[in-house]
Amino acid sequence: MKRYLDDLVATDLERKMVLLTGPRQIGKTTLCRHLMERLQPAQYLNWDVAADRAILQRQSWSPRSRLLAMDEIHKMPAWKNWLKGVVDGRAPGQALLVTGSARMDTWRQSGDSLAGRYLSFRLHPISVREWCEQQGGAPSEALERLMQRGGFPEPCLAEDPVDADRWRQQYFTDLIREDVLEFSRLHEVNTMRLFVELLRERVGSPLSLASIARDLAVSPATLKRYLDILQALYIVFTVQPWHRNVARAILQTPKVYFFDTGLVRGDAGLRLENAVAAMLLKQVHYQQDALGLSTGLHYIRTKDGAEVDFALSHGDRLTHLIECKLADNAVHRALAGFADKFPEAEAIQLVRDLRQEERRGAVRIADAALWLAQRAA
Repeated sequence: MKRYLDDLVATDLERKMVLLTGPRQIGKTTLCRHLMERLQPAQYLNWDVAADRAILQRQSWSPRSRLLAMDEIHKMPAWKNWLKGVVDGRAPGQALLVTGSARMDTWRQSGDSLAGRYLSFRLHPISVREWCEQQGGAPSEALERLMQRGGFPEPCLAEDPVDADRWRQQYFTDLIREDVLEFSRLHEVNTMRLFVELLRERVGSPLSLASIARDLAVSPATLKRYLDILQALYIVFTVQPWHRNVARAILQTPKVYFFDTGLVRGDAGLRLENAVAAMLLKQVHYQQDALGLSTGLHYIRTKDGAEVDFALSHGDRLTHLIECKLADNAVHRALAGFADKFPEAEAIQLVRDLRQEERRGAVRIADAALWLAQRAA
């Protein structure tokens, strides 16, 4: 399946090195293969493969390759210095694509900056828009499939739901057993697994690390480190409350969602909220990476508990207020209140099962699937 970043990455490779990151098994290798077919001769080298690692260490790849794709090299000691040398010394006309399943900025090796030498993209799960463009079908069918299967290509495209469930069971086990160990110690793996299991039941709720720390008999600081690891590996992402002062927003309680909606343990309402969160983050990252926009994803909550699920920002102003509902088309009270407080923002109540779209005052009641199919990515 062609992904939404294929053409953008191909265009940017003509100018600079491209860093492509995203969750494990999100489709980075498949995207590499598509690009390699377009840029022959090409060479793909994975740091996790012993033979490839030897070639990388010797820098003995073919200088004739039009495209040189390197995977997981951020696991190499002093990889920034090494990669800087590769970029500066590569053969004329050779495109360089570097991929990884962890955020590059979380690997703390010292070294020279790569500033000015690369462009970066974050590859996300399949969204309603991407499914409809590549696979066809109605947006409502796409949303239902993504709520049940998640947007990772293999389970999403599987014909048999049993195959999707088997994939997810193995994926979750491998994430905790292998990837997390890159950041933490062996004796912490069981606690990390329990932490993830608890997060699966707390999607969309303000996250109290102190409360979970008491349940797991660890310190809140330890759980904060675990949460940082899970974010670094693109397993979960946090949504911070909106505040014009960024520092104040970071200090307030975040909400946590999974990149893989299929990992959510809850009812259809929670799965819908997680799916919408993942697709909104995909749009925000697309706007940042491909268009250079200063957009952001947040939520809004007052001290008395009035809350709107999501808010989109551009710079220091809100552009959208978004509330998710399964079937209730009665205007959400908090959404109407915040719509009056932020008249410059478009207030939208997304409803999965909606007979007719309408506008009530400042609030637009919209079909969730149709609205998501019209997003930027």
